Amino acid sequence: MDASFWDDKRPNGVPTTIDTAQYSSIIDVFQQACAKHGDRPAFSNMGVTLSYADLDRYSAAFAAYLQQHTNLQPGDRIAVQMPNVLQFPIAVYGAMRAGLVVVNTNPLYTAREMRHQFKDSGARALIFMNVFGHLVQEVLPDTEIEFLFEARIGDMLPGLKGIITNAAVKYVKKMVPDYQLPQAVSFKKALKQCQGQSPSAVTKTLDDVAVLQYTGGTTGVAKGAMLTHGNLVANMQQVYANMQQIGSDGKKISNDAGEVVIAPLPLYHIFAFTVNCMCMMIAGHHNVLITNPRDIPGFVAELKKWPFSSVVGLNTLFVALMDHPEFDQIDFSHLKTTGSGGTALVKATAERWEKKTGCKIGEGYGLTECSPVVTSSPGDGLARIGSVGLAAVGTALKVVDEEGRELDIGERGELCVKGPQVMKGYWNRPEATEEVLDADGWFHTGDVAIIDADGFVSIVDRIKDLIIVSGFNVYPNEIEDVVAAHPKVANAAAVGVPDEKSGEAVKLFVVANSKDLTVDELKDYCRANFTGYKVPKYFEIRESLPMSAVGKILRRELRDEK
Repeated sequence: MDASFWDDKRPNGVPTTIDTAQYSSIIDVFQQACAKHGDRPAFSNMGVTLSYADLDRYSAAFAAYLQQHTNLQPGDRIAVQMPNVLQFPIAVYGAMRAGLVVVNTNPLYTAREMRHQFKDSGARALIFMNVFGHLVQEVLPDTEIEFLFEARIGDMLPGLKGIITNAAVKYVKKMVPDYQLPQAVSFKKALKQCQGQSPSAVTKTLDDVAVLQYTGGTTGVAKGAMLTHGNLVANMQQVYANMQQIGSDGKKISNDAGEVVIAPLPLYHIFAFTVNCMCMMIAGHHNVLITNPRDIPGFVAELKKWPFSSVVGLNTLFVALMDHPEFDQIDFSHLKTTGSGGTALVKATAERWEKKTGCKIGEGYGLTECSPVVTSSPGDGLARIGSVGLAAVGTALKVVDEEGRELDIGERGELCVKGPQVMKGYWNRPEATEEVLDADGWFHTGDVAIIDADGFVSIVDRIKDLIIVSGFNVYPNEIEDVVAAHPKVANAAAVGVPDEKSGEAVKLFVVANSKDLTVDELKDYCRANFTGYKVPKYFEIRESLPMSAVGKILRRELRDEK
């Protein structure tokens, strides 16, 4: 259906179009936000708050350092590998103001995963948290990285508090393994060295690549989705448009500025990147960064401090929060919106959350290749459990059969997306790009969907063997390829199985070529080679795997086994 199909189906207040020419680049968005919102709080973390003016000054200093003390040129790639800390938005906006392309990198990646992403992107610079310095040292010789910036968890804390925090992390909690990277520049010192300086202006167009966001695929090889300034600016505008809904009380679901937004999802993930680093910025909202959302007691304690009006999470996180004994002590009187994405929302979770907080959870749907938001639920109680909502403003959707023919309302088929948020393509992978982006600009998602007469979209199945664990994509081929390299493994298959906590979990089936292979040995091997969410939860060693006539592993048969 054309984008206009949804025009009369959205709540009051949501515009029918966005002006993609309103901003010239992400840099323009950032500078307008800082000029407009000035002394308003932008980001808070660990008891420290940065205003929009602070963020402007810090990012300017970092951009100036990049321009004056490195030979990095506009278009060069810089990897940012940090959790949700104040240094993240400073680094990202500073890099963009210097004209660099940001490569968002999961800080929990193993050396193998880091090596691939750094090599594939051709990154020439890296900003990393010192906790992961030992892995950086291990992979550095295999990359093109020339410039290193070391950040520490307590660097944004004032005076003695920061020194004590950094010392505690290193010597008391022993979270910083030894490493030797004498060429690394302290991120804090780089900011101080160029404090008060303005970077040389860099001109970027909406067609220029802003971010390389890595995602997997049916081959199991992580690919960099080229998200342009135009893609990300458009998706920001689409999300912001949905925030303009007029509630039953006659007020906007979200005010123009000043809302407190809890941000537990990692900023290196494209959803939080677009929503918190862009949309909430232009809206003038206050992002409270949660560095470690798995620390539920700490998370609950942080929630008690703020009159927050919005929170975005996923099923696993909502359940963990509600199970905490002090959850009912949190003040939800200001809460207007709760969003869920990344993985299916369980009906019981949604009902329990609404009962406890008085706020419905709205689901959305997106993909890395779409910057990422494709659909989102309407607010003011109009969301439908089991649906991922309505198409984003300016987005066309259709479902097609196996021959590519468009199907009618209510029929199930592969969901295809067309809109200004759809990526430019995969970095240095034209063939992979052609597999998902057709000649007419439709992105083929690999997800099976139904669009009903009211415009609500439901995701009902997957064409691909993708596994979604707590909102993160896990690709079976990657798991299988790495496990098959174990000297005692003859063959391997990975599938997704239902899991109450994470939505899905990875189950690994292995055929051994050695009688002494144990599950514990496989677990240790997987922990050493995969970041946490990719490590299989279930293991089974068996004599054979179901195969097709041409020798292809039949994953569906493994999934269907009781």
